[in-house]
Amino acid sequence: MKLPVPQKQHNNPLHGLTLEAIVTALVAHFGWAELSERIPVRCFSNDPGIASSLKFLRKTPWARDKVEGLYVIMLRDISRVEASENDLVLNNIALNNIVLAEPKQ
Repeated sequence: MKLPVPQKQHNNPLHGLTLEAIVTALVAHFGWAELSERIPVRCFSNDPGIASSLKFLRKTPWARDKVEGLYVIMLRDISRVEASENDLVLNNIALNNIVLAEPKQ
């Protein structure tokens, strides 16, 4: 009997990521101080470190859920900023084309 092949999870930004990768990305983006403000747990505020945070998060499902939720929010915010920057670039290109296309008087 064959086991079913797991479906790819296109809409799950956490699929295939380790908890260590998620925590490392959050620390790189927010820093320990802001991370401990957003998720008030001692492993982020008192002598923070990746290893101690992972140990705590693996034993504490509610805290892990908060970390994963914050990671998804971070990804959404980053994609919004990138989209906004792309819009600015496209608007500048369009404006430059209009200025270049105007006849000289």
